Amino acid sequence: MPGVAGNFPTVTFGFGPAPELAQGCCSYGAHFIDDEDVERVTKLAATLTPDEWQFHQGGDADVVEDGEDGAKVTRQVDGACVFLNRPGFAGGPGCALHSAALGRGERPMDWKPTVCWQLPLRREDETDATGHVTSVVRQWDRRHWGEGGFEFHWWCTEAPEAFTGQQAVYESMADELRELVGSRVYRMLVAELERRRSGPELPLPHPAEMPVQLSTKKARRA
Repeated sequence: MPGVAGNFPTVTFGFGPAPELAQGCCSYGAHFIDDEDVERVTKLAATLTPDEWQFHQGGDADVVEDGEDGAKVTRQVDGACVFLNRPGFAGGPGCALHSAALGRGERPMDWKPTVCWQLPLRREDETDATGHVTSVVRQWDRRHWGEGGFEFHWWCTEAPEAFTGQQAVYESMADELRELVGSRVYRMLVAELERRRSGPELPLPHPAEMPVQLSTKKARRA
């Protein structure tokens, strides 16, 4: 799939500051977007080992439950996602799926629930009256969770530390962007941004400014 728009249920909870828990948005767990998302994560969870996953229960571990809104979500253990390894775990804190993928030389985004690998990016699709679809990729803000998002005591894209990477986002999140918009659009984006980095920052031409090639052939009479 070229990408999945981030339309997820409203979150209606809040937490006090607790950086020592190292939970972040894992405090709530993940909403699966469809059955394929559930099946993929469930199969991968069955391959995790006790050294990789703090709450390992064997190949038939129950990692999915029904949320309050009826949607499938990752099961919670002690107030956070079942896949979240906590501080003090020998394998280190953080997402068990993420760290296991890295340990096996694979992409974490191929292991994690879709909503998890998309963050902190979000694709919004809007269809106008003529059926034309406009897609916008932006940072995921607390407002995108609905009213409940404003109850969060902390959100990653509001922290200055989120914008101090040594690489530009289009480089560090290349895989995520390709999945969201497709390889062709991503290549166009890279070409334009590289042009701007090496020369004057000029705006992209509006489609109406592009020359139109008209045919010089005359239509045949019926």
